[in-house]
Amino acid sequence: PIVSIEDGLNEDDWDGFKLMTEKLGDKIQIVGDDLFVTNANILARGIREGIANSILIKPNQIGSVSETMLTVRLAQRNGYTCVMSHRSGESEDAFIADFAVALNCGQIKTGSTARGERTAKYNRLLEIENEVVYGEYLGSALFN
Repeated sequence: PIVSIEDGLNEDDWDGFKLMTEKLGDKIQIVGDDLFVTNANILARGIREGIANSILIKPNQIGSVSETMLTVRLAQRNGYTCVMSHRSGESEDAFIADFAVALNCGQIKTGSTARGERTAKYNRLLEIENEVVYGEYLGSALFN
């Protein structure tokens, strides 16, 4: 089954995203990436208009850690899920793994384990799991 769709429409098709959210938003995760571009102001518009129910978070897209945190808090306060994401051209720096956990994002997108810069992030998540005694994998409950 499909549980999540990322940028299912053109980033400028707000009417289409609204319709998609109305039809599917209570069944699946509808993630805005190019739609929201990790921008709190654009996300606020989406919240007002009932667009999507999740946001892809790319820390280096908006420009600062503070702006990223503001966007995540806004999303979470309004019932949106957050998916922390890498960008193309990443290094083996695993900061986004720690950042995703610290911000309680619940999900991370960093690609397949085929390359070192991606594996580093998954390895860091495994290290965090061993360090954090109160952590628990939510599984499908994340979408409820």
